[in-house]
Amino acid sequence: MEKTNIRAYTLQELANVLVQHGEKAFRAKQIWQWLWQKGVTRFEDMTNLSKDFREFLNNHFILQTATLTHKQESSDGTTKLGFTLPDGNLIETVLIPSKDKSTVCVSSQVGCKLKCSFCATGGLGFTRNLLPEEIFDQVVAVKRLGEERGLPLSNIVLMGMGEPLLNYENVLAAIERITAEDGLGMSPYRLTLSTSGIVEGIKRLADDDVRFNLAISLHSAVNTTRDKIMPINKAYPLTKLAEAIRYFVDKTGTRPTFEYLLLKGVNDSLDDAKALALFCRQFPVKINIIEYNEVDNAPYRHSPDASRDQFVRYLESKNIVVNVRRSKGKDIDAACGQLANKNS
Repeated sequence: MEKTNIRAYTLQELANVLVQHGEKAFRAKQIWQWLWQKGVTRFEDMTNLSKDFREFLNNHFILQTATLTHKQESSDGTTKLGFTLPDGNLIETVLIPSKDKSTVCVSSQVGCKLKCSFCATGGLGFTRNLLPEEIFDQVVAVKRLGEERGLPLSNIVLMGMGEPLLNYENVLAAIERITAEDGLGMSPYRLTLSTSGIVEGIKRLADDDVRFNLAISLHSAVNTTRDKIMPINKAYPLTKLAEAIRYFVDKTGTRPTFEYLLLKGVNDSLDDAKALALFCRQFPVKINIIEYNEVDNAPYRHSPDASRDQFVRYLESKNIVVNVRRSKGKDIDAACGQLANKNS
């Protein structure tokens, strides 16, 4: 008899399967708690189940998990984790520490098909979507690592390898397990999904009335510039992206964030700041200015401090909320996709 993936079932489906095998339906809830609240990776660790029942689970179900195979720790505490999946593919996850808490940056795909020219993941190409449990496992692993360091997990950002909105169903299923009361119980307001601008996906999030935060990887408010660094802009130019953002804001009543990576001589001039400010007039937004973490084989350099400061001052003069995100993990392969590239 072929074994099935136990984490692919809903709670009710799992109960039905157990009953079909002559087991008690209430066992499903016990298993569910071990899988999604405690994040166990082996049936043997479900200690309130009898040895015989655990053997039954081993004989009928698969409980495959991502295996931690790579770990790099920066002098600033930023830690990149590389997980090898059951099929041999490698994905990346990053623990980002702050004073008394931590953030996890999670991958949603193996590789990425969007080929943004500044991103190391873009050089990998696309292999496959991650399953909900493969996304969930990354959060559990970093949550445990943070707790070991006295840094409880505070925020989750889907900004790692891949485009989350091109793996819509699996990503939302993972988020449901992460935020559900019978899952990890994280507040959806502590979770941010970042997209490079998949218009249909943004509108679908609005229609699904999501409660987590939305970030847009914008990086330029000039179509010709965005075309060069983000090929997705040719399919979804700024006018279409703006329409989707307005739709999202109107339906959810939430303020999205624009992620803006400053690249020397590419998108960091005063004219670029003026174009961004003009684009932002269409909706309530806040902007995260990100220092570029330089990537091997990419032709970009981080913007000088003077250019960054001028850029920020102009935006603030237009009453736009701006945060500057300092680059972390500079002494390790912290930029998304670097570790996987070196091990591919």
